[in-house]
Amino acid sequence: MSHNNMNGPDMNHHTSNDGASPSQFRLLGQRRFGPFFATQLTGAFNDAFLKQLVILLVTFHATEYTTLSAGLVANMAAGFFILPFVLFSAYAGQLADRFDKARVIRAVKTAEVAIMVIASVGFYMKSLPVLLSSIFAMGCHSAFFGPVKYSLLPKVLAKEELTGGNGLLEMGTFLSILMGTLAAGVIAAMTINPLWLFIALLGFALLGLASSLFIPATGEAAPDLKLRFSVVSETIATVKMGKREGEGVWNSLLAISWFWFVGAVVLSQIPALGKDVLQGDTTVVTVLLATFSVGIAAGSLLCERLSGHKVEIGLVPIGSIGLSLFTADLAWSCDRFAAALHASTLNMPLSWTQFLATTGSIRVLSGVTLLGLFGGLFIVPLYAFVQLRTAPARQSRIISSNNVLNAVAMVIAAGMSAGLLAYGISITGLIWVCAGLNALVAAYIYRTVPEFLWRFVSWFVVHAIYRLRTTGTHNIPEEGPALLTPNHVSYVDALVLSALCPRPIRFVMDARIFRVPVLSWLFRQVNAIPIASAKEEPEALERAMAAVNEALRNGELVCVFPEGALTRDGQLAEFKPGVRRMLDTNAVPVIPIGLTGLWESAFARNRKGLGARLVSLYPRRPVDVHVGLPLPHEVSVDELRSKVQGLL
Repeated sequence: MSHNNMNGPDMNHHTSNDGASPSQFRLLGQRRFGPFFATQLTGAFNDAFLKQLVILLVTFHATEYTTLSAGLVANMAAGFFILPFVLFSAYAGQLADRFDKARVIRAVKTAEVAIMVIASVGFYMKSLPVLLSSIFAMGCHSAFFGPVKYSLLPKVLAKEELTGGNGLLEMGTFLSILMGTLAAGVIAAMTINPLWLFIALLGFALLGLASSLFIPATGEAAPDLKLRFSVVSETIATVKMGKREGEGVWNSLLAISWFWFVGAVVLSQIPALGKDVLQGDTTVVTVLLATFSVGIAAGSLLCERLSGHKVEIGLVPIGSIGLSLFTADLAWSCDRFAAALHASTLNMPLSWTQFLATTGSIRVLSGVTLLGLFGGLFIVPLYAFVQLRTAPARQSRIISSNNVLNAVAMVIAAGMSAGLLAYGISITGLIWVCAGLNALVAAYIYRTVPEFLWRFVSWFVVHAIYRLRTTGTHNIPEEGPALLTPNHVSYVDALVLSALCPRPIRFVMDARIFRVPVLSWLFRQVNAIPIASAKEEPEALERAMAAVNEALRNGELVCVFPEGALTRDGQLAEFKPGVRRMLDTNAVPVIPIGLTGLWESAFARNRKGLGARLVSLYPRRPVDVHVGLPLPHEVSVDELRSKVQGLL
């Protein structure tokens, strides 16, 4: 897995990891992010507005546009929009890596202006072929904009800003899609002069182009890249590139695509769910979509606060659990609402006010909101993780591979939904199936990439039991090998250290821990290194030293507790000579770390008995982690101990 980051922008905008960090909203007022954010909003609005307006006009004014059924036109519009992601994503990724990203964005937004002119002509002529062509062109616009959109963020944001920046981006995107969808509904219900429609479409496109002019140059990520256009071979090569980027990145790409699979299944059923199950009119469907969008916007923004201003994939399992629970809850609450409605005397269809006044509606809407919220918690850290773990020279192509996977996932979702519904399964039954599949896929991903599960456990321990305070975390190198040397106070020291460091850490652990069933499985999943003394198990000691040497040669972070065992009295014990042996073989920086506040906690050795441990869980205890300046590998054991002692 690549760690060559890139963990910050090319511009000097780094902020400290320590203490309170400023809000993500401040980015909106800064040139490095604000113009790009505005550009994205206008594009997302126009995408949704154009596609929805075509569907609605053909649905309610079919004879003026075509003899085809409204359902067929809706599927054609979706297909025409998705097709460019399969055809052109590979080439789009090459362009975004080869040229300055701001320049690529301006070219794409210029094309959007022309597309909106063509769409306006289509509305004026009431020509379905022209309108479908414009939808295909907007799909091309999005296919070329997507790779540059996500690969631009790590160029202009510091690593601790990535989660907040992605949260703002997802929030803005979903709210813009909602606004575009609602605006299309309003326009479709009115008799409007085509000139005003032209002004609206062109106006948003021009706003996007104007804001793109203020996006600062980022430089060329891969100036020597040779552009190759071949739909089949380059698309396959791009997807393979994503797979080669490392197991964590590849499975993150698959998880993102799975999110779009679930979204395609659930959101595509919202109109039928509102009409046929909840017995509502179009305003009820609008309320459901608006509620979901608000939920995902809230979840996206919440990520920064919960992550502690760093890329925290520990939120992903929380998001996936919530997705499964509230997808199932949506089906269950809708079935209960429908059953209660069947026994009532209300006139159908329900308006949105009647719907809200009906028993069970708040339960339905709260479930939809939470479904969106957990979706935000799921998707934002994944995008930030991919940005953090991929090399700048190929970030856009990695995002392109994800766009191809997303498109394929949505096509499969549409096919599965159509097949199950044709087979006779109900709409809520389809949503139940989706909830079950999500649970199975999540379990597979976390079993395959244990880093997700490990960071979730770390995040939970730190946030549920302790109040973590840190200083000096910037002293841990963003890339390359280093040996971390903390004092050893409690059974959860490894979890606490993992929570503060965005990079994976290889922990050297007492081999006896690996004989404890649950802990053994957990530590083996994250490639911890079992070690024993030369007196107890000389072979285990030699295997541990070889594993440490290999990890450091591979540029990994290794953490060893130099005391060799948990403290018995809360004081720093003498350091064992094993740490010196590691440094004699590996010329890597040594990072002294001091842990305080854990001795009186539930997981320290001095706590005897389950009752004593439970009592000491609450209130949450403050835990301080002080990371010292890097020391040269020649440091003596006594000097290293003195440095750690000074951090306590």
